[in-house]
Amino acid sequence: MNFYSIRELRSKTKNICENIQRNGEAIITNNGKPTLLMLDISEENFEDILRAVRQAKAMIAFNSMKKIAASNGYMSETELEEEIKNARAERQNRSC
Repeated sequence: MNFYSIRELRSKTKNICENIQRNGEAIITNNGKPTLLMLDISEENFEDILRAVRQAKAMIAFNSMKKIAASNGYMSETELEEEIKNARAERQNRSC
């Protein structure tokens, strides 16, 4: 995978785009930190790639929220499922 600075992207856009078409992807950095992911796409695969990227970003966000919740002492998935099960059983007992 090739890395380019934001400055290089401004001055060598055509060369970078040609390289991405050959290699499939590139990372653009800003102040040495990865900032953008550039992918080679076509009309035929545009929707599939966009959907896959959005799904991957959503999973990353979800996993990040899960880690934050766990570090804050919130319930684990198992504890949450048990709490829901107990609440449902209690509600069912009240309606009987």
